[in-house]
Amino acid sequence: MRPSSLPAAAALPLSRRRFGTWLAASAAAAGAGQAALWAGNARAADAPLSSKLRIVIPANEGGGWDQTGRALGAALLASGAVGTVTYENIGGKGGTIGLAKYVEKYDADPEALLVSGMVMVGAVALQKPAVTLAHVSPVARLTSDYEVVAVKADSPIKTPKDLVAQLRADAANTVIAGGSAGGVDHMFAGMLARVAGASASLNYQPHPGGAQVVEALETGKAAVGISGYSEFAENIANGKLRAIGVSSKHPFQGIASVRQQGVDADLANWRGVMTGKKVPPYRRGQLLEAVQRATTHDLWQKTIKRNNWDPYWMAGKDFESFLELDTAMAGPLIYLLKLKA
Repeated sequence: MRPSSLPAAAALPLSRRRFGTWLAASAAAAGAGQAALWAGNARAADAPLSSKLRIVIPANEGGGWDQTGRALGAALLASGAVGTVTYENIGGKGGTIGLAKYVEKYDADPEALLVSGMVMVGAVALQKPAVTLAHVSPVARLTSDYEVVAVKADSPIKTPKDLVAQLRADAANTVIAGGSAGGVDHMFAGMLARVAGASASLNYQPHPGGAQVVEALETGKAAVGISGYSEFAENIANGKLRAIGVSSKHPFQGIASVRQQGVDADLANWRGVMTGKKVPPYRRGQLLEAVQRATTHDLWQKTIKRNNWDPYWMAGKDFESFLELDTAMAGPLIYLLKLKA
């Protein structure tokens, strides 16, 4: 359910009355002094729920995760949910390096959030790192967006069917540039290659961010690029790149979907935030409340419209179940698409 459709009092899975009960129980274990501090914050509806917060972004600056993390931080400040926000970028390998560092440094830190999403789910399934999403606790799912398939303006590839034909004819020499190996860009490239019957020959080149994908297209190092709309928008608008399709089931930003154009493939990306496994439950509840407050603020609403993200709110047990299912499906999907690290 999206934040904008929730009544203020019912938006949280935990009411303030139940929160007080939960908080009192936690105080017995955590110590009355510390619990009283959290309780004081919780009683005032407009008071900061945290004096400071660190948002760990498991990617380099400028990409979709970075945009999401910084937009959330700005909304947390604007809503008054937190006093100060700092950002920490830790890029590499589809977020798995940042995930491992977060667990190592902030597993018990009640003032740290980790930006995550489908890219990380796929990267974990492909790379099989020692630290996985089982080592963090879900807080909330925030947004979804779609993959845009783009080519250089003068490319002979005009439609998704042209791309499928090109892959069928010579996939090994048709370079597709996108984000991290195992991520949503890679998955969608795999879907297109599977339609072409060229999964085994897919030539996918991962890049640390959308800017590098754009560069690969403009310099001719890649024939096709796959990334989020916000990362291609400027170059599509100035005519340097041309969008040939989007991974949604319906048109998006005036771009016809790949499926509408006769190629059987669609995929949505999602992003959300996690916290450490050792963070106390009552504090996870406060972090959720802070994020909820931020995502109902006008600044956040304007940001998601500007970036052409879809609100995709989910929290509590629903988000935990969603993440479990997404994680369970990622491995078989990567195997089916024959993706390689």
